[in-house]
Amino acid sequence: MDARIVRTRHALQGALLELARDRPLDDITVGDITKRARVNRSSFYLHYTDKDTLLADALEMQIDRSADDEDLRTDSPEHMPPGLTDYLNHVAEYASLYGRVLNDGGSGVVANRLRSHVHDIVERALNDSDADPFPNLPRDIAAAEVAGLAVGIITAWLGRDPMPPVHTAATWIWDMLVPVAGVAGRPSDAASSSNDGSGPNPAAPSGGDSGYLALGLRRTTGKSSIPG
Repeated sequence: MDARIVRTRHALQGALLELARDRPLDDITVGDITKRARVNRSSFYLHYTDKDTLLADALEMQIDRSADDEDLRTDSPEHMPPGLTDYLNHVAEYASLYGRVLNDGGSGVVANRLRSHVHDIVERALNDSDADPFPNLPRDIAAAEVAGLAVGIITAWLGRDPMPPVHTAATWIWDMLVPVAGVAGRPSDAASSSNDGSGPNPAAPSGGDSGYLALGLRRTTGKSSIPG
């Protein structure tokens, strides 16, 4: 893609993210976005048909930034990949925006695009994996299960008051996604966090040599990785 197109789209995406941090999407005009992005109005419509599409692209871009091979790589289920925490740090920074998008009354277009993007990442990882953690499920159904679980945890995390710290949400996701993908063993009750999320939590359960997948993580003969 032409570098100028990339720069313009990134400028528009960044501008809308900043504006939508504390304001509902309906209160933001195209003029507000182009002024913040320092581009003319015609440039907006050259790249986007509406604000919902722009916001969906902006949120997908944030997932992709955290979902490259290096950031979502780990050598064992005991070690959360840094990309998971990086992404949740972004969600926490824009908590009010994500809360509006994912809860009732938010943008259906944006929420559906976000869930679909996570689903596609997981499905690609399942298709590329040597292991088959869901032998009785079609790949698209298994991807829907894992993606729905991850997005559901994020939505519930955002809805808590006070909102628990990023590390707590990351361990919730890691604790749930690793076992559901087939790693033997669960963390003991004594090691797990308290039900209200206020206590510490181990990074993940250990044990077993089976393949595993978490947010698209796949077990290989060496390190594990996620396709970008």
